[in-house]
Amino acid sequence: MARQDAVRCLRCLLYALNLLLWLMSVCVLGIAAWIRDTLSSVLTLTAHTRLEEAAVRSYSAAVHPVFISVCCLLLILSMLGYCGALRCRLLLLCWYFCSLLVIFCVELASAVWTYDEPSVQRADMISLKSRMPDYSLQRYQWLTHTWDSFQTQFQCCGVIYFTDWLEMTEMEFPPDSCCTNQFPGCAGHAHQHDLSDLHQEGCGPKVYRFIQGTKPLQVLRFLGVSIGVAQILAMALTLTLLWALYYGRHHQQPDAYGTAGPSGESGSVVATNGTSVGDWVGPGDQRAAEAGMEDLEAPGAAWKGLYLLHRTEPLNLE
Repeated sequence: MARQDAVRCLRCLLYALNLLLWLMSVCVLGIAAWIRDTLSSVLTLTAHTRLEEAAVRSYSAAVHPVFISVCCLLLILSMLGYCGALRCRLLLLCWYFCSLLVIFCVELASAVWTYDEPSVQRADMISLKSRMPDYSLQRYQWLTHTWDSFQTQFQCCGVIYFTDWLEMTEMEFPPDSCCTNQFPGCAGHAHQHDLSDLHQEGCGPKVYRFIQGTKPLQVLRFLGVSIGVAQILAMALTLTLLWALYYGRHHQQPDAYGTAGPSGESGSVVATNGTSVGDWVGPGDQRAAEAGMEDLEAPGAAWKGLYLLHRTEPLNLE
């Protein structure tokens, strides 16, 4: 009974861990997809600069294809572990344990390989100005779209200040994406009448803080560590459950009163002196004895006992 309670407890813990692994994997995939769009814009603006190298070092582990593939595999593997714990199938649990072990080793190797602290200084932000003269050129439409998207998302303008657009380009006023309330021609109207309608902070500090690490990146790092810990616990519980199931199937206690025969016959009856009546009498003789007892009209129970004893004496074959 205690073994069954232990197996039930292990199964419930595996259910909870697999559900937790599934939820964390979904969260990682969602946050990584969101960060990937912003990271693409940052890499476009910082191309061929030290900021680009720092951004790659900082976010390579979070959006690395290996990490994304591992999370996709964990979505499937958590369901496999749930089915193995539900059915108590040794083969499924073995596959589940081996797969978790391989994935954990891949995660550990990938984390060690891609971990690197970014080395960037605030002076490197000035290098972003080298990409500004290509704004609004026909062959650099993708760069124009990236600048507009980044300034709108992060509510910034220029690199240090909005006047960077006037210094680095031939434009008379900043792009419309610098406006707090955007509409066609808003930047020209704000430049002539009210400069407060333009974003006052430059995009350089925004890029610098993004490379140093954002809250989504910290959440991803926390989820990555949590997934590793959950995998270790799941492997330990799976090994314990495998041992409990294997021990229960191969070390069952025999029945003290015998088991059913090959043809569905009932077990032998143990006499008061320890001798089995089934060892003396076959099934046919027992049925005959019962039929004889029904036909016997003796008023006392002693006659029935004598009749049964006579029917159950062993045959002398000598």
